[in-house]
Amino acid sequence: QVQNRKCIEEVIHFAWEEKLFLLADEVYQDNVYAENCQFHSFKKILYEMGPDYWNNVELASFHSTSKGYMGECGYRGGYMEVINLHPEIKGQLVKLLSVRLCPPVSGQAAMDVVVNPPVPGEESYAQFIKEKESVLNNLAMKAKLTEDLFNQVPGLHCNPLQGAMYAFPQIFIPAKAVEIAKVHQMAPDMFYCMKLLEETGICVVPGSGFGQREGTYHFRMTILPQVEKLKILLQKVNDFHIKFLEEFS
Repeated sequence: QVQNRKCIEEVIHFAWEEKLFLLADEVYQDNVYAENCQFHSFKKILYEMGPDYWNNVELASFHSTSKGYMGECGYRGGYMEVINLHPEIKGQLVKLLSVRLCPPVSGQAAMDVVVNPPVPGEESYAQFIKEKESVLNNLAMKAKLTEDLFNQVPGLHCNPLQGAMYAFPQIFIPAKAVEIAKVHQMAPDMFYCMKLLEETGICVVPGSGFGQREGTYHFRMTILPQVEKLKILLQKVNDFHIKFLEEFS
């Protein structure tokens, strides 16, 4: 999901009220597909909320080459910006940064393009915009495809993929399968994901690792494969789910 402005304001207010350090993972800021959704930076809203907030909330913002149209989980490189950091903590951070390894040179070069993209009038601007829109439009198409195909199957429900590169569908798991999972000392959605892996070769991540609501089950999967491969993958998951329901109903 894409956080709306009100949600971000409430998070910032909570951090201010409880004196918490706020870590804003904003690596998917370019990957917004749903209508009426847009990216809001935590720093921008923090400053718009007034001096009580911008002078007191400790905030670190993160961005990356590898999570948008630039790297698509390939190139590695990133940056963070920290504001209102306590001086003693800043000293420890500088110490940490001074002894770490660097990302690959290609990732650093890509990071330079992220923060200094071509601008109108430059020779590469038209090609840059064309390729950027192609990547993001393709991801938006795959997001809609994933939502639509998952929602065709009983016992599978997928909310609209507003952004990023993942689907997080809710899955119905029959009571019999839940009991068998308990016997194996596994979370029910882990049992489901392992069965999916063993029978189809498709690897997804159980929702129990993400703090899902009690009594509900999910899995997370990426939408990065090429469209034709993604269609095959989604159909295999759907077929598996129907078989799973029949086996454990």
